[in-house]
Amino acid sequence: MSLSLLPKLSSNLENFIQDLHAIEPLLDVLSDVVFFIKNTKAEYVFVNQTLVKRCGLSNKHDLLNKTSAQIFEGISGDAYTQQDHEILRKKSKLTNHLELHLYHHYESGWCLTHKEPLFDPLGNMVGIAGISKDLHSTEHTHRAFHKVLDVENYIKQNISQPILMSDLTKITQTSIAQLERYCKRIYQLTPRQMISKYRLQQALELLKENIPIIEISLKCGYTDHSAFCRHFKIHTGMSPTQYRQLIK
Repeated sequence: MSLSLLPKLSSNLENFIQDLHAIEPLLDVLSDVVFFIKNTKAEYVFVNQTLVKRCGLSNKHDLLNKTSAQIFEGISGDAYTQQDHEILRKKSKLTNHLELHLYHHYESGWCLTHKEPLFDPLGNMVGIAGISKDLHSTEHTHRAFHKVLDVENYIKQNISQPILMSDLTKITQTSIAQLERYCKRIYQLTPRQMISKYRLQQALELLKENIPIIEISLKCGYTDHSAFCRHFKIHTGMSPTQYRQLIK
């Protein structure tokens, strides 16, 4: 689902949300897509049923007029709200952002998040529209599937080492542009996102063990501890230490 398909704001945010109620039943059946509208305070003012279910709540009203920090308290809500405020401050879009979402009972899943600001007819920012779409299983029928599978296996086998795009294009014998198209079609991710995802998945597993975080960063191919912590927080909303405390 593309945010470009949303109706344009013809007046204020309240009227826009009223217009959305006409297609609300359709948004509610998108079981693999979280859809939401937030106001300039980063508070939810419209959500679909998928978000309600994943938060373990009983109805949409439990989410309305609350920020992500209030809903996902103690998990990664603060990071989501900071992300919202950054978009509101810069009036910028967030596109194809790879995130690990933690929901009710700490159920997790990888998704691609898109957010963009909403403006009224006078050009005033009135809120944010966003979707988070689950990453699905791979497209096995694509003609380049086995080439990209070799790329995936190479990434997994060399996760502790620097991985260059030239290494991956040698495997597929394609250009970088072709490799990116194949990866997006088959895995819904760019090659760099694939590398990030598998590095982080390795880190998530190692954080369950009593291994020093600095050692984990090296095992997962990060140049130093601070780079690992920064990257981990960007994609999970928390530091490695916070995640380890959460799952213990």
